[in-house]
Amino acid sequence: MQRRDFLNTGLSLAALGALGAPGSGAAEPTEPLRVALVGCGWYGKTDLFHLMQVAPVEVVGLCDVDSTMREAAAALVAKRQPSGNTPPLYGDYRTLLSETTPEIVLVGTPDHWHCLPMIAACEAGADVYVQKPISFDVVEGRAMVAAARRHGRTVQVGLQRRSTPHLLDARDRFIASGRLGKIAAVDIHSYYGSRDAFPPAAPVPATLDWEMYCGPAPLVEYHPQIHPRSWRDCVEFSNGQTGDLCVHFYDLVRYFLGLSWPKRISATGGVLVRPADSFVKVHDTQTALFDHGDVQVVWTQRNWGENPDPDYPWGATLYGSKGTLRLSVAKWDFKPKDGGQAEHGEFLDEREKYPEDVEHKETEAFAAPATRRHMLDFLDARAKGTTPVADIAEGHLSSAACILANVSMRLGRSLSLDSEGNVVGDDEANRLLTREYRAPWKHPRPEGV
Repeated sequence: MQRRDFLNTGLSLAALGALGAPGSGAAEPTEPLRVALVGCGWYGKTDLFHLMQVAPVEVVGLCDVDSTMREAAAALVAKRQPSGNTPPLYGDYRTLLSETTPEIVLVGTPDHWHCLPMIAACEAGADVYVQKPISFDVVEGRAMVAAARRHGRTVQVGLQRRSTPHLLDARDRFIASGRLGKIAAVDIHSYYGSRDAFPPAAPVPATLDWEMYCGPAPLVEYHPQIHPRSWRDCVEFSNGQTGDLCVHFYDLVRYFLGLSWPKRISATGGVLVRPADSFVKVHDTQTALFDHGDVQVVWTQRNWGENPDPDYPWGATLYGSKGTLRLSVAKWDFKPKDGGQAEHGEFLDEREKYPEDVEHKETEAFAAPATRRHMLDFLDARAKGTTPVADIAEGHLSSAACILANVSMRLGRSLSLDSEGNVVGDDEANRLLTREYRAPWKHPRPEGV
């Protein structure tokens, strides 16, 4: 794909500089970027294809534990990259990194597999685009930040709401302008449903390396439909909707309002409606408070019952002294307090400009413009040696806060945090910041990276 000129964005392609070595000052890359993808499922391929839309790319390797999935991805990549080459295929990210020399590695695996490939890629000299939440536990996230800093790598987290055109438009119109007034309360919510059960355990398909799929997580029985899209309903592999959906809008709120670590996190909930004997153990109900002092952010998750707001089943509402602003991945609505004219905005639809988004059925139309701009920001930061908009440290803060909400819910008490995100005065909570790794995998520590 040829790079295209983007409208309504603060980035220009000329501003990318040299996409190879940061700070070299060249106007254009002399060679395509050498890119590798770890995790060839839904968002792994989607992220790769959006990167290929905004920069010249040669995919030097594809890695997935499912041979069918990686072969299908390879066929699509061969059609899309200018060279027409079919990239080499791997079942182990370590082999990919040792046999290729990628400049950029995309990590699009399930959450429990974000940490180790990201650290290994940094050690191999690559810059990384890693999906959110960056980690399964808090200490993993600290190790990932340490790895990026130690090896001097640019790491962008897939929190692309920070690069979403209609949301940035809403920020400028109502928050930065002061039209929303003082903002002291924010609601984040998800009323999406969740799975109640999986089919019974079954033999592992010959095309799937289940041992490697589970990796450092417990080796659970294989149930059809866990792979490829429903692993988020497994506590062994994810932090549920708190780690999936809350993190997106919590991160956006922090970005818009300039919030750092909360002072206190409190959460209640659990598996309140789903049958207790279900293999699905992720919580179906949660209310969490992220206490930022003069700004209170509340997350409400309910995967059952009636959706009270069909227009905003997942989103954020910012309550200001002068009005109310509702945000979602698809639109925004502003209602002034004084009874003035309500305002409405929609996501930037670029399907006509990028028909390949429609051809790739898994592409989310509302997210594609954001991810393209997020990739441009990543490349710009990489070229200039600056910090990307969703730098690994920001991704860690937002991810860790959501993980700590689950820890608070599990313990049944509030957690107090210091200015660096450490839990204060709660040894039991601190022990839960690190999960046990299954042998032979070893849990990273910040000081050991």
